[in-house]
Amino acid sequence: MSQDRLTTLTALADHKILVLDGAMGTQIQGFDLVEEDFRGTCFADSKIPLKGNNELLNLTRPEIISDIHRQFIDAGADLIETNTFSATTIAQGDYELQDLADELAETGARLARETADRAAAELGRPIGVLGAIGPTNKTLSLSPDVNNPGYREVTFDQVRDAYAAQARMMAPYIDMFLIETVFDTLNAKAAIKALLDLEAETGKALPIIISGTITDASGRTLSGQTAEAFWTSVAHARPWAIGLNCALGADAMRQHIVALSRIADTRIIAYPNAGLPNAFGEYDETPDQTAAHLKDWAESGLVNVLGGCCGTTPAHIAAIASVVGDTPPRTPVAPAQVMRLSGLEPFELAS
Repeated sequence: MSQDRLTTLTALADHKILVLDGAMGTQIQGFDLVEEDFRGTCFADSKIPLKGNNELLNLTRPEIISDIHRQFIDAGADLIETNTFSATTIAQGDYELQDLADELAETGARLARETADRAAAELGRPIGVLGAIGPTNKTLSLSPDVNNPGYREVTFDQVRDAYAAQARMMAPYIDMFLIETVFDTLNAKAAIKALLDLEAETGKALPIIISGTITDASGRTLSGQTAEAFWTSVAHARPWAIGLNCALGADAMRQHIVALSRIADTRIIAYPNAGLPNAFGEYDETPDQTAAHLKDWAESGLVNVLGGCCGTTPAHIAAIASVVGDTPPRTPVAPAQVMRLSGLEPFELAS
């Protein structure tokens, strides 16, 4: 983690809207990989199908992951995400590869860093790397058993420990951590705790970006929070940016980005899907359609970082980069203004 590069990226974010990359999973699907691509030679004897374990490609097909990173950079991305969304012991448990989680996290972060550094040298501009931390496939707030509401498959400490191991392996290579696709705020709390503990352990500042997911037209996360409530729950982490990704296209997400923009005293990040999936699970929104939505967000002063989630390709990112251009970034809300918007009055503690 380079303090100089972080300083450069932060200064850049003060003057322009940064562009995030698009969907790693969508690009991987475009390679039409088969089971053998995921297995390679090391996992040929696995008794469990491994196709779909995208993080495993960090080891078995690293050239594909590096190529995807470079495609997004060449499209105009200032920030790329590591291919580590499910590189935790908990998520890898589904493939009986939990003992491999550390290696997947470290290799994914290293591949992104190496690709970003090569591109930065060739293109003459800084490229930031975000360490992607997904929500895992377990939830701390909700029971997986409808007949036993109090049951949980994992404990808070287990989730925290899984995130701590992942973060420790990625830290040397990345510029910021990205806790993303948060559908359960308690899982996000475990990730935040892991990062704060790692910061205390190493004595090094670990900048955090947090991105939640509004799951449907209810306007709430899966664990029941509005965008405003979500921000209130994680604001103590003092994130470098707060925002939303996944589940919704830009059209449906806009109102929730507006809500966050009104109250957050930090930067706003947004990377919606390319619309909603069709009957075949594919995304039909074109790059120009996505870019038109996000151009409006930029010109309305709502955002500081824009990119894409499911269904977005390098063409989508190139279109977003072209319409964002030199549009000034949003100015974070001052704390006193947040209180006024909330109907509260500043107060002082009695001496």
